[in-house]
Amino acid sequence: MDDKTLVLINSIRQDLAAIATIYAELEHHPLQADTDEDTLIVISYHLHNLYNAFENIFRNIATMFENSVDEMERWHVQLLERMRLDISPLRPAVIDDAAYDALDELRRFRHLFRHAYSVKLDPLRLQLVIHKALALKAIYAGQLGRFVDFLQGLA
Repeated sequence: MDDKTLVLINSIRQDLAAIATIYAELEHHPLQADTDEDTLIVISYHLHNLYNAFENIFRNIATMFENSVDEMERWHVQLLERMRLDISPLRPAVIDDAAYDALDELRRFRHLFRHAYSVKLDPLRLQLVIHKALALKAIYAGQLGRFVDFLQGLA
């Protein structure tokens, strides 16, 4: 197995461990009808970090296989779109449409959380994002596990 592939496999595993930790943190802060603003911020922070961990995996995969993202102002969107593309024989799709849908919602929320400094967090919007994050929780490990298996087969 070449060095780049081994580094990518271990990087993905490290990010998957971080994702599992973030999901555990989200379980400690359930969103309820009377959730206070500080807890909404904590939940939002964890959702922000959740997407960042997935995006780190995708950036590392793109660096190894695709080398670049063309449009600088849309690179977050473009990166996510590329991960559901099967570009055989180079690499299979990393995620399916269901994972893409959930991750795209997390990406949009992360953008809002980072850039909307004076916007009050909407618990209903946050509930939608949490719902998507939980849907993703049920499927991401299998999909990324299959991709790691593909990487191991490159030896």
